[in-house]
Amino acid sequence: MKGVRFLAAFVLLALASSFASASDPSPLQDFCVAIDDYKSGVFVNGKFCKDPKLATPDDFFYSGLNIPRNTSNPVGSTVTPVNVAQIAGLNTLGISLVRIDYAPYGQNPPHTHPRATEILVVQEGTLYVGFVTSNTDNKLFTKVLNKGDVFVFPVGLIHFQFNIGKTNAVAFAGLSSQNPGVITIANAVFGSDPAINPDVLARAFQLDQKVVKSLQAKFWWDNN
Repeated sequence: MKGVRFLAAFVLLALASSFASASDPSPLQDFCVAIDDYKSGVFVNGKFCKDPKLATPDDFFYSGLNIPRNTSNPVGSTVTPVNVAQIAGLNTLGISLVRIDYAPYGQNPPHTHPRATEILVVQEGTLYVGFVTSNTDNKLFTKVLNKGDVFVFPVGLIHFQFNIGKTNAVAFAGLSSQNPGVITIANAVFGSDPAINPDVLARAFQLDQKVVKSLQAKFWWDNN
């Protein structure tokens, strides 16, 4: 009898554990609208897969990440991504890479990756980097990085890099998604299309509506 009770308890525990560990796969795009008619579907969570028998080495290859990028833009930086859009073989592997070039005093403005943690290593130059924790603490973690230094930006948190040196800087970063996404805060808030109602932003940022409209009229550069 005790054996039967033990077995029943074990089965219930196993079932509970399986339900607790079950979860949806992480999203690989901003949204995926459900449809009843599968024939109308044109996108899945990720990408459709090639027959493995037809795969070639080029499906797993990218060249040119050693080439410096032009940083003559308003933010003084350029991000070169190597994700599933550049290497088809990254599909389903949950990883990608970027090269970031910084002009002297250039920055990678405050932004967030909704689908990835980022680990960054400085190849050349000196960067001031940081991230801010979520509400309600909003604690700022910062560090000055030199050549060979590494820093991690947790998934979804707002972070930035700023070249505090007088020469160009270069960094490489790995991201824990084949399609990490990027939301540059200023671009999203003040450069949305269509524009957010100025009354909303004026109250949210405690600014005069004229200042908000002035910010919305600016050209917000996308360095990605």
